[in-house]
Amino acid sequence: MTELLDRAVQALRRLPRAEQDDIAHVLLRLAGADEQPPARLAAEEQRAIAISKSAAARGEFATDEEVRAAWAKHGL
Repeated sequence: MTELLDRAVQALRRLPRAEQDDIAHVLLRLAGADEQPPARLAAEEQRAIAISKSAAARGEFATDEEVRAAWAKHGL
Protein backbone atom coordinates (compact mmCIF):
# COMPACT_ATOMS: atom_id res chain seq x y z
CA MET A 1 0.00 0.00 0.00
CA THR A 2 1.36 3.44 -0.82
CA GLU A 3 1.92 6.00 1.91
CA LEU A 4 -0.79 8.23 0.47
CA LEU A 5 -3.35 5.42 0.40
CA ASP A 6 -2.40 4.46 3.94
CA ARG A 7 -2.99 8.08 5.08
CA ALA A 8 -6.36 8.07 3.34
CA VAL A 9 -7.41 4.85 5.05
CA GLN A 10 -6.36 6.23 8.43
CA ALA A 11 -8.50 9.33 7.81
CA LEU A 12 -11.46 7.20 6.74
CA ARG A 13 -11.29 5.19 9.95
CA ARG A 14 -12.27 8.33 11.84
CA LEU A 15 -15.51 8.73 9.88
CA PRO A 16 -18.86 7.27 10.96
CA ARG A 17 -19.46 3.69 9.79
CA ALA A 18 -22.13 4.65 7.23
CA GLU A 19 -19.76 7.13 5.56
CA GLN A 20 -16.99 4.53 5.60
CA ASP A 21 -19.28 2.10 3.77
CA ASP A 22 -20.27 4.74 1.20
CA ILE A 23 -16.62 5.46 0.44
CA ALA A 24 -15.77 1.75 0.39
CA HIS A 25 -18.40 1.17 -2.30
CA VAL A 26 -16.90 3.96 -4.41
CA LEU A 27 -13.38 2.56 -4.00
CA LEU A 28 -14.50 -0.95 -4.89
CA ARG A 29 -16.28 0.34 -7.96
CA LEU A 30 -13.20 2.33 -9.05
CA ALA A 31 -11.05 -0.77 -8.56
CA GLY A 32 -13.49 -2.86 -10.62
CA ALA A 33 -14.21 -5.11 -7.65
CA ASP A 34 -17.72 -3.97 -6.70
CA GLU A 35 -20.27 -6.75 -6.90
CA GLN A 36 -23.29 -4.47 -6.76
CA PRO A 37 -25.20 -3.99 -10.01
CA PRO A 38 -25.09 -0.51 -11.56
CA ALA A 39 -27.62 1.95 -10.20
CA ARG A 40 -30.72 2.32 -12.32
CA LEU A 41 -31.58 5.86 -13.30
CA ALA A 42 -35.14 7.14 -13.18
CA ALA A 43 -36.60 8.45 -16.43
CA GLU A 44 -36.24 12.03 -15.14
CA GLU A 45 -32.54 11.45 -14.41
CA GLN A 46 -32.01 9.96 -17.87
CA ARG A 47 -33.67 13.02 -19.47
CA ALA A 48 -31.51 15.39 -17.41
CA ILE A 49 -28.37 13.60 -18.55
CA ALA A 50 -29.49 13.69 -22.20
CA ILE A 51 -30.14 17.45 -21.91
CA SER A 52 -26.69 17.96 -20.35
CA LYS A 53 -24.97 15.93 -23.05
CA SER A 54 -26.75 17.92 -25.76
CA ALA A 55 -25.71 21.21 -24.17
CA ALA A 56 -22.11 20.01 -23.91
CA ALA A 57 -22.14 18.93 -27.56
CA ARG A 58 -23.19 22.48 -28.45
CA GLY A 59 -20.36 23.87 -26.30
CA GLU A 60 -22.71 25.32 -23.71
CA PHE A 61 -20.93 25.30 -20.35
CA ALA A 62 -21.37 27.24 -17.12
CA THR A 63 -19.15 30.26 -16.68
CA ASP A 64 -16.69 30.41 -13.79
CA GLU A 65 -19.02 32.91 -12.12
CA GLU A 66 -22.01 30.56 -12.44
CA VAL A 67 -20.00 27.68 -10.97
CA ARG A 68 -18.85 29.84 -8.02
CA ALA A 69 -22.45 30.92 -7.41
CA ALA A 70 -23.65 27.31 -7.40
CA TRP A 71 -20.96 26.31 -4.90
CA ALA A 72 -21.75 29.32 -2.71
CA LYS A 73 -25.45 28.48 -2.77
CA HIS A 74 -24.62 25.15 -1.12
CA GLY A 75 -22.15 26.60 1.35
CA LEU A 76 -19.04 25.27 -0.35
